[in-house]
Amino acid sequence: MRPQNREGILAAKILMVLSASIIFTLGVVHLVYTFWGPKLTPRDPALQISMSQIAPVITKETTMWRCWVGFNASHSMGLILFGLVFGFLALAHDQLLFQSPFLLVVGLATLGGFGVLCKVYFFSAPLTSPQALPHPTKASQS
Repeated sequence: MRPQNREGILAAKILMVLSASIIFTLGVVHLVYTFWGPKLTPRDPALQISMSQIAPVITKETTMWRCWVGFNASHSMGLILFGLVFGFLALAHDQLLFQSPFLLVVGLATLGGFGVLCKVYFFSAPLTSPQALPHPTKASQS
């Protein structure tokens, strides 16, 4: 479904940029949490020590802890890339974006995939409660 009038196109652009901005922001926050602070470290310090000493089956060139950090960083980069690409397309190439069923389906499928991964493997609070999202003053107090 493509907006036909000027107001519809403007509304679609605003909603797409807003959506892309949310994903981009979550990616940046996740990247910061990956490299700074305790948010993505185990509650049990012994687990981090163990992960730092054990290699995965696939290779002895790394440790499970380094994999953990790398997986979190790459996840963040994927969110940031998604937000940048779809935000840019909405602002600079809106006709390409909104007239391409392929791009719209890929974007929706990617967001849906992130939502499923979040629900199944991480936690569901960001999917159900806006209060659960990172807040600058709450993050600095915890």
